[in-house]
Amino acid sequence: MNKGHFLIKKYFDDNSFIQSNIESFDHFIDYELQRIIEEVGEIIPTIIPSDMNEFKIKFEKVWITKPSITEADGSKRDVYPCEARLRMLTYSAPLMLKVSTYIDGMQRETFTTEIGRIPIMVKSKYCHLNGLKREELISKMEDPTDTGGYFIINGNERVLITVEDLASNKLFIQQNKTGPSKYSAKLFSEQGAYRIPHTIEQMKDGMIYLSFTRFKRVPIIIVIKALGLIKDQDITKYISKEKEYDDIFINLFDSMEVRSQKDALEFLSKRMGMVQPEDIKLDRVKEQLDKYLLPHLGITDKSRLVKAYTLCKLIKKFFMVSKEGLEPQDKDHYANKKLKLPGDLLSDLFRVNMRILVGDILYNYQRLVKRGKFSTVKNLIRDKLLTSRIQSALATGTWVGGRKGVSQNIIRDNYLSSLSHLQRIASLLSSTQENFEARALHPTHWGRLCAIETPEGTSIGLRKNLALLASVTQEELHEEKIKKALETMGVEFAK
Repeated sequence: MNKGHFLIKKYFDDNSFIQSNIESFDHFIDYELQRIIEEVGEIIPTIIPSDMNEFKIKFEKVWITKPSITEADGSKRDVYPCEARLRMLTYSAPLMLKVSTYIDGMQRETFTTEIGRIPIMVKSKYCHLNGLKREELISKMEDPTDTGGYFIINGNERVLITVEDLASNKLFIQQNKTGPSKYSAKLFSEQGAYRIPHTIEQMKDGMIYLSFTRFKRVPIIIVIKALGLIKDQDITKYISKEKEYDDIFINLFDSMEVRSQKDALEFLSKRMGMVQPEDIKLDRVKEQLDKYLLPHLGITDKSRLVKAYTLCKLIKKFFMVSKEGLEPQDKDHYANKKLKLPGDLLSDLFRVNMRILVGDILYNYQRLVKRGKFSTVKNLIRDKLLTSRIQSALATGTWVGGRKGVSQNIIRDNYLSSLSHLQRIASLLSSTQENFEARALHPTHWGRLCAIETPEGTSIGLRKNLALLASVTQEELHEEKIKKALETMGVEFAK
């Protein structure tokens, strides 16, 4: 055996072709579930019994057990994938949650309950087949060469197709052939449940506008002033210390009447068409800016100045492309792409359905309080709600955001077809439009995507496959680690 063969054999002794899918699912169960539960925060009903001043429900620790089944006689036992296939069952595990209730600041009730069942990926860390040897797999009626990486829903083997999307929190500037602006910039700001598109464009008169959520083409300088960066001198300094851009003075002159943060907030409230009393209007505008403007930088009032400085830097980047001839970022470069693996797709699904479950608990609580029949929160949690919604999405392929075909029946024509299906990547771009550049091979696909495997016809180049030895990393870079790394290189952070 030569060295090449030995290395590849050694690689597959420890790794699977679909290792990335399994790692993604494990990451979802180990970290994302808890993070989503923490995002829910405290649940505070608006209607509470008259003898209480305050009532809160808090979700704490979440965990899952191994896949099991409850038989008709009420007995519980472990279930293996083979039995799930033969008996048309869903291979899933109970999702356990610790819940506490607080009345007037005092903890009154703490209990652990099952809030639903999560389908388990075959051969993942939480599957009964994980770590079994060849003989043990055969004894459990399993094919020892099967890679896993799929789910069993009502006896059907379903695979989640990896989705390719533009990377979040990056500014992409493009030259427009038509329209009122010669250049426009787009940024998708993502933080937890929020994914907000932002658009920056400069009109022919030199004015720069920002659009996001309910704010449609508002002058970007006024947004910066509303965030607390008031002085024109400071704004020009934060945009660029090295070079003065004439277009900035046009924008500053136009917003000259806005002399304070309050003036800027009033201007924005008028543009949004608000008719409430002044105090309520200004608070609503602040809330919109905190939650929906660049949420990846923070969603509290503490992050306002950071957002103002960031908008200044985005204006500078915009000018470097539109005025100084800097090449715009290549959207098709794979450094500017993000792959949503099964774990990420399940995170999106679980987050939305968790909000629905919280709404259901609140509704049931308030209904019982009105009737005077409330006894315990434990009776309010309907475990079937979360279970049925998650299983339905996996069984039909209809995902949050109205996307279809995210989950598919695995192709079992032959071993290679199954492997190919588990490695598939779908683009969110429409197959009915041309999108020539997105369909073309890019040099950065080398070693990451298969250069040959793509269908003929309308989906050509939009449906791709991971290369055989490609893997997708799960590790997230943490802010503190990045700061420490930069400090060791000599970067000093402002106090």
